[in-house]
Amino acid sequence: MPVLTVSKENFEKDVLQSEKPVVVDFWAPWCGYCKRLMPVIDALAEDSADKLHVAKLDVDENEELEDRYEVMTIPTLILFQKGKAGEPLVNPGSRAEIDDWLRSQGIE
Repeated sequence: MPVLTVSKENFEKDVLQSEKPVVVDFWAPWCGYCKRLMPVIDALAEDSADKLHVAKLDVDENEELEDRYEVMTIPTLILFQKGKAGEPLVNPGSRAEIDDWLRSQGIE
């Protein structure tokens, strides 16, 4: 499953009402580290399609969602389960760190 692009228009439906957990990558096009993380996010979406969805949210175009979820640094990953936001992962350094973070939130 490819990475979803979410915005204020589809966030409620595609993230908060999703049957599966959703990892949302809060990022911006000008963020160099965000761009370097993209292949890891794409691989996560492919590898985890059976258990979760992966989405990207451009903070420059969705400042109200950035504020609502108190995203201060990008990239920040937040796992949403049953409409609720879990503990964020800020500036993940590796796929292993992301996998550990997901396990800590009950995603195996």
